Amino acid sequence: MLAILLTGTIAFRKADAQVRVNVNFNIGSQPVWGPVGYDYAEYYYMPDIEAYYYVPSRQFIYLDGPRWVWAPSLPPRYRGYDVYHGYKVVINEPRPYLHHNTYKVRYAGYRGRHDQVIIRDSHDSKYYRVKGHPEHGNWKKEKSRGRGRGHRD
Repeated sequence: MLAILLTGTIAFRKADAQVRVNVNFNIGSQPVWGPVGYDYAEYYYMPDIEAYYYVPSRQFIYLDGPRWVWAPSLPPRYRGYDVYHGYKVVINEPRPYLHHNTYKVRYAGYRGRHDQVIIRDSHDSKYYRVKGHPEHGNWKKEKSRGRGRGHRD
């Protein structure tokens, strides 16, 4: 009986670990203007405009009066904001906009910074899978020739 329980516990833990590995990798889903250095990013916080970007659904989240709005693009009032040069903070916590005051204070020092390397400008081949990266077309060709077998999609 103990052997069965132990075997079941080991199998469960192994399956649980496998799920975490698969869930925590989304480089190919991140936008080309996202910051480098993250295999997984769920939200970006943009201190310059105090807005968020949700990577899985590719939507911006911003305040409109008292409520948070989800939209595929930023509203006209942010027309001058450049997502390629504005600083983005990766936040991997559920619904960070609900704790906006915390993030606003914590990352206030990043306002106005424009020194962050973004995926589009990276020469690390792991970012070539991101659609819009200058090397994405070459990466797709290599992958179709069977040379990309060791890479995750």
